[in-house]
Amino acid sequence: MRGNFQGKSTVNVKQIIDQILISGQVSREEYMQLTSAILSDKQITEEDRRQINHIFDYLQAGRLKLID
Repeated sequence: MRGNFQGKSTVNVKQIIDQILISGQVSREEYMQLTSAILSDKQITEEDRRQINHIFDYLQAGRLKLID
């Protein structure tokens, strides 16, 4: 069961990343989900990790907008 959860979370992370990059904005919930994925033991790919880090960099630089 744990393996299925990890695979499902990876799909969710990819969906969140794609949605953020298309819309140019990040909700607080999405931000927390990405933060949790990075900090937890979830199995995410190096590409997903790299994209999440880019999203965090874009937020700091003001290239993405954080919304409520």
